[in-house]
Amino acid sequence: MAFDNLSDRLQQALKKVTRRGALNEHDIETMMREVRLSLLEADVNFKVVKEFTNEVKQKALGEKVLKSLTPGQQVVKIVHEELKQIMGDVAENLTFKIQGTTVFMLAGLNGAGKTTHAGKLALYCRKKYNKKPLLVAADVYRPAAIDQLVTIGKQLNIPTFEMGTTVTPIEIVEKALSYAKENHFDLVIIDTAGRFHINEELMLELKNIKEVAKPDEILLTVDAMTGQDAVNVAKSFHDQLAVSGVVLTKLDGDTRGGAALSIRKVTGVPIKFMGLGEKLDQLEVFHPERMASRILGMGDVLSLIEKAQDAIDEEEAELMAKKFQNATFDYNDFVKQIRQIKRLGNLKGFLKLIPGLGSQLKNIDIDEDQFNYILAIINSMTEKERKNPDIINLSRKQRIAKGSGRDISEVNRMTKQFEEMRKMMKKMMNMNPKDMERMMNGMNKPGGMKPTGHTSHSKGKGKNRGRRAPWQ
Repeated sequence: MAFDNLSDRLQQALKKVTRRGALNEHDIETMMREVRLSLLEADVNFKVVKEFTNEVKQKALGEKVLKSLTPGQQVVKIVHEELKQIMGDVAENLTFKIQGTTVFMLAGLNGAGKTTHAGKLALYCRKKYNKKPLLVAADVYRPAAIDQLVTIGKQLNIPTFEMGTTVTPIEIVEKALSYAKENHFDLVIIDTAGRFHINEELMLELKNIKEVAKPDEILLTVDAMTGQDAVNVAKSFHDQLAVSGVVLTKLDGDTRGGAALSIRKVTGVPIKFMGLGEKLDQLEVFHPERMASRILGMGDVLSLIEKAQDAIDEEEAELMAKKFQNATFDYNDFVKQIRQIKRLGNLKGFLKLIPGLGSQLKNIDIDEDQFNYILAIINSMTEKERKNPDIINLSRKQRIAKGSGRDISEVNRMTKQFEEMRKMMKKMMNMNPKDMERMMNGMNKPGGMKPTGHTSHSKGKGKNRGRRAPWQ
């Protein structure tokens, strides 16, 4: 995952000052040396590193910090503010026309995820802004790109305008804009051609498309895994096209994160979105403040809430609460809950947004296939069994195990945990607020009550193998 190594290194460097009751210049110098190395190893632009470390050092050595009762926390706050500042300080919104058809033009090199993110952006704008988007296939040099965009459009139920590979991109864009106007599309997203490197032919074509389309946004897709090259690509495109924003792709990959910390400072172009997976709904607005918090291990509660709101239906949640309260929650309801959890995307990535939990998850592998195994077990039950969990006896469990292809021990464990969950949720739903608070405090104390769950094993060796995840 992006930033993991950088996050670990920065947190280790900051721990050395947060554990001290008082700080001196030597402490700050030692910390800043480690911070500087961490940023350089993450492939952050060296000029950005120099400016960042100078700013942090200057503020950290101020009298207000050194004489503070909590100097370490003051230094963490300074680092957080400076990280936020170099990434752009605030999230940048998309620009839409008040009336008429808004046009977005996507540009970038081959392999950066331009075509996929055209579809992701169309889906995002339809859900977020209630737009009626039209995808335009203007890459006439790669027939596969046209086929890919058409396929994405069908998956999302979003029309794709294409004229094959025998006409020019300019003609395609002109006719697409006319088609959009005639058919009342209020958003056009143009997928342009890329190259494996920047050249005059590519830039001339993009300039011509820009002249015809007059886009409200020129969004550059940049592969975060290319590191410092991503910054150079962004600068070259911006110098010739006046790019309005960057979509940073593959941030879910094994990338050092340097591009995200360098692009805005070097080019002046804001990062507007980040791609976090292959699925078409895995596109997030880039919030500099939230990203700074993630890097420093502070979690990201706002993004966590937004993800949960998108995945969980409010009316369904209220219905489930009543079923827990009345002890009528059954296996059909459990299936609905599992499907809502799966809609959250990568579970480990989601849980990392919880403050303080990210570092604990580092060496723990969450086996999300367990959800599929549970669904297989439940699907092997009869409708009567799903609606009446209490009737499931040993002979029924043996039949369910055989039908699902799982071991009888798994069926026993799942049914036992289901019953424990039902009892605990009924108890919680009928508690008064003070009793609830006391119970939650007890769960959070060392040795306190913890919910049971499936053990997720680490892929590593030694002391981490077989550890339970923190929430289990």
